[in-house]
Amino acid sequence: MKLGFVSAILPEQNLREVIAIASDIGYDCVELMCWPKGKSERRYAGVTHIDIDQLNESELRTVSGMLADKNISISGLGYYPNPLTSDNAVSAKYIEHIKRVISAAAIMKVRNVNTFVGRDHTKSIEDNWGRFLETWKPIISHAEKNEVKIGIENCPMLFTPDEWPGGKNLATSPAIWERMFSEVGSEYFGLNYDPSHMIWQHMDYLSPIREFKSKLFHIHAKDVRIDSEKLDRHGIMAPPNLWHTPKLPGLGDVDWGKFFSQLTSVGYTGSVCVEVEDRAYEGDLNRRIAALQQSHDYLRQFIPKENQYA
Repeated sequence: MKLGFVSAILPEQNLREVIAIASDIGYDCVELMCWPKGKSERRYAGVTHIDIDQLNESELRTVSGMLADKNISISGLGYYPNPLTSDNAVSAKYIEHIKRVISAAAIMKVRNVNTFVGRDHTKSIEDNWGRFLETWKPIISHAEKNEVKIGIENCPMLFTPDEWPGGKNLATSPAIWERMFSEVGSEYFGLNYDPSHMIWQHMDYLSPIREFKSKLFHIHAKDVRIDSEKLDRHGIMAPPNLWHTPKLPGLGDVDWGKFFSQLTSVGYTGSVCVEVEDRAYEGDLNRRIAALQQSHDYLRQFIPKENQYA
């Protein structure tokens, strides 16, 4: 396994600076954000560390040189819109950019692209299903042609008022994943698995590792703390931001020893990338870098650095 982080937490840093931070702390890899240049839609969105529209031979050589100089690899390219949004014009832009990110990954010889399936949050799962298949079968076909694996994050995207009642991502549960993988039927369609989203849904976060071991393309390491007193006060039907808090690994309810025990047992050898969304560490750049350092130091007990003992 390789230990990395998601670059969205460093929006003001350029690519060279992100790579340098990763190297200085001791990470092996980085998931680099590839949003189109422009205004951010939400927290942690709109970050561009690889502008895929500017990729050319010269830029590719520059990026490759920066990575090689610091001995850092790219775990995946990340772009997390809602391609099933009800606005067809916006949806078409998202879908087109997802395909461009896939093409860019192939050119850069990056194995993974991570994203969301999306959802029309005003409709049921069944009412979204036909559009899901219509949208995603061509995307996955494009990924197959480029030999790039698509990792779907399992976040329900059900936090803010504009995301209620259904959330903006269909891929939230093992039952849905099983149906998706069955009906799309591709070895290039899998998971970017984040255990924290299972915890606040009050679901087992370990059994999916065993059930979907062949579909684990990429891992996000984010923790979460549930405040039982607030949950008792607001109830499970209330927006989860009222009773749950994203935390750094080791500061929440994930048992990381058990988590990595399962990953090693099923033979996972991919990347595990820290996703910092802990607001206690977001005051300034120094605090966010400290969060990356703390997360690295904690998770290294489970992922020894390659050649550390050579």
